[in-house]
Amino acid sequence: MASNPAPPPGKPATLPRRALPVGHRQARHHQPQGSHNRRHRRTAKTLKLNLAYIHVNCREYRGSLFMILKRVIQTFTPQFPQRGFSSEELLHILLDQLEDKKLYIILTLDEADSLVKAEGSTSLYNLTRIQEEQPGRPVRLSLIIILREIKNLEDLDRSTQSTLQRNVIRLDHYTTPQLENILRERSELAFKEATVPEEVLNFVADMATPGGDARYAIELLWRGGKYADTEGAREVKPDHIRAAANSVYPVLRTEYSQHLNLHEKLILLALARVLERNNSTYATMGDVEIAYRMACEEHKETYRAHTQVWKYVQNLNATGILSTQLSTTGFRGKTTLLGISSAPASAIRRWLESTLSIRA
Repeated sequence: MASNPAPPPGKPATLPRRALPVGHRQARHHQPQGSHNRRHRRTAKTLKLNLAYIHVNCREYRGSLFMILKRVIQTFTPQFPQRGFSSEELLHILLDQLEDKKLYIILTLDEADSLVKAEGSTSLYNLTRIQEEQPGRPVRLSLIIILREIKNLEDLDRSTQSTLQRNVIRLDHYTTPQLENILRERSELAFKEATVPEEVLNFVADMATPGGDARYAIELLWRGGKYADTEGAREVKPDHIRAAANSVYPVLRTEYSQHLNLHEKLILLALARVLERNNSTYATMGDVEIAYRMACEEHKETYRAHTQVWKYVQNLNATGILSTQLSTTGFRGKTTLLGISSAPASAIRRWLESTLSIRA
């Protein structure tokens, strides 16, 4: 980025158009946003560019390009209308706004796997090719598209795959020493001095190393600190971390759940109950809808019709919380099967029952 010279007056800028990091090293490369804004402001000053950095987690916006673009536009125009435009129209509006403001933006689409699942090739194709419709104009929108799994590109058409795979940065899993360094930095920011022994940091890093996931490691340390607070302990101990590990499944993290609406939670609760009761891998859509209606009655909510329930299921599938597949043998006709592989059904049931009871 910094190696690109500032463009001569009146000439298109030479910012990189897109990069595709793949893997799990997101804790340092793309968070927190504040540090990236400061870094890009320094770079912009060096290049004499009016430059902004915007970070969007696609899963939080249910893999909807419309919602993502609306969020980006409202960064510059807070009073922009909530509805009335298609995603393609929003993309043209965004480029027009950037041109009017003489502004360049670097847009990071984090966890773009959900965008691929929800909308296939069309959205990413439009994002990466839209500026080719305006030859001679500066390239004001540069993209960083983050995928957790490179295999998700296989769901895209060849043209989109070709465009995205020009600049791929593969990010391997974090090693134990790297996780220890990250945890040490975070503990210095979040905990009082001398409350997290070095052996505890090493223990957390060892537990998180098989998946190489810094988010999981940070979650373990945070939860371990909560257990220590509850006990009134002077420092975080290994048993606090063990208790945290026993309670943490990725799908139960706040980052996954905070964007679910009430009926998505009720559908997920219904699915968990059916899977737990039947001790099965998958449940039919029909069985889940029956359990969903019972959950609605339990919480004094009006249940939604099948079409709306199916939309909620698709949203949950896009976030990775549940999976869907068509039935094969053993079922009458073709039906949709729903499953959960990210955590035990009993854990999800208990978590949702607790969450919904607090709401009540």
